[in-house]
Amino acid sequence: MQAHPHQQIPWQFRGFFFMKKKIVLFGPGPYFKGGLANYNISLARAMDALGIWEVHLISWTQQYPALIPRDFADRKSKEDKLAGTQVKVHYITDYNKPSTWKETSDKVLEINPECMVIQWSIALQGLPLGFIVKRIRKQSSIEVLFDLHFVIQKEQTFIDRFFTRFALKHASGFVVHAGKTATELQELMPGFVYEISESGQRNPAQNPGKVKPVIKLFHPVYDMFKPEPQFDTDAEKQRLGLKKHVFLFFGFIRKYKGLHYCIDAFRKLAGERDDVSLLIVGESFWKTLDESKWINRFKKLVFNTAKKILAGSKEDETEYNPLGMIGEELKDKVKVVNDFVPNEEVYRYFQVSDCILLFYEYATPSGVESMAYNFKKPILASRVGHFPETITDGENGYLAADADTEDMARVMRLFLEKPIPEKNMEKMAARFSWEIYAKAISGPWL
Repeated sequence: MQAHPHQQIPWQFRGFFFMKKKIVLFGPGPYFKGGLANYNISLARAMDALGIWEVHLISWTQQYPALIPRDFADRKSKEDKLAGTQVKVHYITDYNKPSTWKETSDKVLEINPECMVIQWSIALQGLPLGFIVKRIRKQSSIEVLFDLHFVIQKEQTFIDRFFTRFALKHASGFVVHAGKTATELQELMPGFVYEISESGQRNPAQNPGKVKPVIKLFHPVYDMFKPEPQFDTDAEKQRLGLKKHVFLFFGFIRKYKGLHYCIDAFRKLAGERDDVSLLIVGESFWKTLDESKWINRFKKLVFNTAKKILAGSKEDETEYNPLGMIGEELKDKVKVVNDFVPNEEVYRYFQVSDCILLFYEYATPSGVESMAYNFKKPILASRVGHFPETITDGENGYLAADADTEDMARVMRLFLEKPIPEKNMEKMAARFSWEIYAKAISGPWL
């Protein structure tokens, strides 16, 4: 793949001329779909906007083993997500080609940044990332931060723990989005001393080895998704066949995101009133490949077999189909858009909705939660993971008991009786800005 065409501006006038510092952000680039790609791109935009960084985004070309039965490419979004920035994008790292792991570390060493931030979201990537980071740290004084979207997976095996430790033990420090993540980090790797702060102030040059700075932040509000002021909400509701009050489930359909809970809880509410709709918008995570092709069926077979052997899991998530729960009695009250939504179309579904449903089975900081703040939409979530840290009953949403659809239906009723004021959501959006986040990571250089 070719590097992104944005040109570099090496100098900037800020009262005097100076050379920009350099930062490398590693993770999926604009070629990929999903929350992590949007996150990495938004971070690149925020770092570029500070005006002190020459920003390099180094991306995977293939994020996972080739046998994983899923298409991760964004083939629908049209707009340039880095338009107006000076971010330079390099597509280098192929999970399946170890030669590119060395090429990646060589590129980082060539750029020689002050700081490198790596997006961490799955233990499976620990092998290439551990190799890359160990080599960089051995040959340079570059500060390497892992931006942790999780530490311990729900069903973590000894292999997951091995890969996680293999990568994270070489880090200079970490960024976490919740106190729970910092606690899990300490439990997984107790041999280090963790210095937790929210300011980001630290001494990268000191780097004493056993002491790891942990910057406790948040999941920022996505600035690439914005409300459309001229959008005709009523016309869109009519087009989609929606009723007065709309509950939105948005994002990839995966079991841990609890769409089965949403449908069951909504069924209870819909049995009581006729003015509510459930809008389900998202791609079925494991249904992106054409299974009429033998190679895709073979991938699925190998993937499921490996998962059962290595993870000890009897559950086949590739067969998860909550949409089959809708049934005849809900067909006029549930609207399904079972597809990947291009970034430029996201606003439509948020603007026709009244609130967002996050009745997850377990949770790490959520991109959909971040998007909700940007569109001033309250959040109804289960009391799991970090949600109790970011959602306060009556302030920016309501919390329901874990795995309890009766209680989920209760908070849906409560929301209709006591709506959350938009001004509350605006306050939350201001607290979770990308500028604050970028400044904390840039702390030593501001």
